Amino acid sequence: MKNITRMMLSTLAVIIAAGCAFAFPDVNENHWAAKQITELGERGIVVGYPDGTFQPDENVTRAEFASMAIKALGQEDISVAQPVNFTDVTPEFWAYSAIQKALYFELIAYNESSKTFRPDDTVSRAEAISMAVNALTTQEISDVKALEVLKEYQDLKTTPVDFIIPAGKAEILNMLVTMPNDKQKRIEATRPATRAEVAMILYRMIEEARLNPNAKLADVMSKKRGKGYIIEGATVQGSIGIIPAGAVVPVNLTKAVSSQSNTAGDLYEAVANANFVTPGDNFILIYKDSKFKGQLLDVRKGKWFVRNGVLVLDNSILETPKGQTIPFRASAEITKDRNWFMKIVRALLKGEKLDAYPDNTVEIKLLKPIKIDLTNGWIIQ
Repeated sequence: MKNITRMMLSTLAVIIAAGCAFAFPDVNENHWAAKQITELGERGIVVGYPDGTFQPDENVTRAEFASMAIKALGQEDISVAQPVNFTDVTPEFWAYSAIQKALYFELIAYNESSKTFRPDDTVSRAEAISMAVNALTTQEISDVKALEVLKEYQDLKTTPVDFIIPAGKAEILNMLVTMPNDKQKRIEATRPATRAEVAMILYRMIEEARLNPNAKLADVMSKKRGKGYIIEGATVQGSIGIIPAGAVVPVNLTKAVSSQSNTAGDLYEAVANANFVTPGDNFILIYKDSKFKGQLLDVRKGKWFVRNGVLVLDNSILETPKGQTIPFRASAEITKDRNWFMKIVRALLKGEKLDAYPDNTVEIKLLKPIKIDLTNGWIIQ
């Protein structure tokens, strides 16, 4: 049983680290939007069909896109005080809340005299791209500038006039997603957006919104602060926190380990007993109660006159309170604090035994940097 559990952890770590645990059988690693579909699927922003497939070439309704966009921006929990009334979107409608939030955050432009939302109509490429651009604070551009950046698109002359500026902004931000096999390079504004295109558009919207959300989103997408252990060397870029390789974080084991009773390959688990925060502003990088999992990489018994005990931990996985499981490569060598006299004694008279208990702090050092969305605690690969 011990070997089976060890093998399962190793396999899980390899799968997560490789980033190839594709949730949808019809989206293989060679699909042009595989990365975006997989990551959004892991976060529950896009979902599959009852048979487990994603069906990337199918279309998306306006209601579905509004729901995906609100999830992508992490705003499912806010409430809207003054909803917009439509005859075809009642409070009982499954996407009523998401549509109201999309309207509140000005993702969707609408005519106040309009009585319908058309939730079951397919969302066009122009509508999907415009919603994504509307989530951002962007540089204002003129029609002339938009036409200039879009001049290579073959169907520019037939593109709806009211989409020219949003399309120009999207092109500048690399959000004007086009099919990779479209050699003619077309905007196709009125064509229904496919599920794969929607995943790509949302993915790029998330990246941009972390840095430049629109005014209403900026009010709610604030970076979260808290008390905790300061991670020296951690930096902040926009709403992204970065813990560099070489940074040290303190964790507490959930079960004792010993150089005398454990063997290499034994599993261990540790927990963060405090938030890990950035220097200065105390933005939360890793939340309290996050779990660290891995194996004992090197275990050697302390033997008199032969050697001092050795305990080296190899961390491979981090599980956050938000339900996210990611690769977290880190290591630690457990040692005892010694004064100068004991250092000399242990150098000459070997045989020291090493033990670490749940109330002991173990400092583990990151082997690879990680990035965190400071607005919601989501760790970015």
